[in-house]
Amino acid sequence: MEISLCMIVKNEEATLEKCLASISDAVDEIIVVDTGSTDSSKEIARKFTDKVYDFEWIDDFSAARNFAFSLATKELLMWLDADDVLSCGGNKKLIKLKRNFPKDVSIVYMPYNISFDKRGIPTFSYYRERLVRASAKPHWIEPVHEVIDIRGKAIYSDIAVEHRKVKQNPSGRNLKIMEKQIANGKDLSPRLLFYYARELMFGGEVEKAANVFEQFIDDIGGWSENKICACNDLSSCYEALGNSSKALETAIKGLQYDLPRSKTLCRIGELFLKSARYNEAEYWYKAAINSPRIRNLGFCEADYDGYIPALQLCVIYDKLGDKEKAIHYNEIAGSYKPDSPAYLYNKNYFQTTK
Repeated sequence: MEISLCMIVKNEEATLEKCLASISDAVDEIIVVDTGSTDSSKEIARKFTDKVYDFEWIDDFSAARNFAFSLATKELLMWLDADDVLSCGGNKKLIKLKRNFPKDVSIVYMPYNISFDKRGIPTFSYYRERLVRASAKPHWIEPVHEVIDIRGKAIYSDIAVEHRKVKQNPSGRNLKIMEKQIANGKDLSPRLLFYYARELMFGGEVEKAANVFEQFIDDIGGWSENKICACNDLSSCYEALGNSSKALETAIKGLQYDLPRSKTLCRIGELFLKSARYNEAEYWYKAAINSPRIRNLGFCEADYDGYIPALQLCVIYDKLGDKEKAIHYNEIAGSYKPDSPAYLYNKNYFQTTK
């Protein structure tokens, strides 16, 4: 099997060469669709391929990505953003995968590592549909926060893509695209409604975000993982708005959709800790540190699986006067992040308060 790498770019001269260099040896065709660069992006792309095309930007990422897919000639289609790179060793793994690609598979999900700690260990990641069979007729949907609509058997790969952003997206770009759709009388899908609420929240429009989160959660549609995430986000919105009871109520609501996620358990523990209800906070943080790790397509924030609950249990036991347990959990936190300023501060605190 052969792979067409399909990309859309605009003013990505700072990262594009590194991106293409990380994967060029593993793919058989590179298609770069430029949506209006005024820098040297196209010249950089031409170092790796002669298949560089222009596409007039129409505030629709899916339209641009579908155009890129339409130009592909290989059996497998793969996509990257210009500030993505394959993780170390990913090149060899991708070559092996395409040579032994299962006949009954249409979709390969790969980890997408978005942020990292000082040691380079991913702290925020999720799986994305990264490699798809062309004959399965993959089609991008949604004008922003786009996703591939495709049916068929899927497998999970350990070939990770790292998002190495060096510049911020234009301020309010995603919000403008979604609000343009609303202004044109188009309803947002449940999935896009979820992302609309998050964009509002990150943009500081907390009250409006809370209303949209409520709308999304009440909608009978929508993915359960997004519902769980929405409950955590809505809880934070209510806390910011000074409504602590609704913050707790909403966080607990996130438990109804599936097995408890460690971030949800930590969120509930956090609210009890802030209210100085240490015994309740202890219960929820212990539940978080002992909860099973669940692999799915939702957001994964690894610190909630061990480091954060351990660090908070250290604080709780110190408040309860149990120094031995406080030290024990601080050391557990340190086993996850030995260079953590919080862990090192606590370690020094316990050594100087004997």
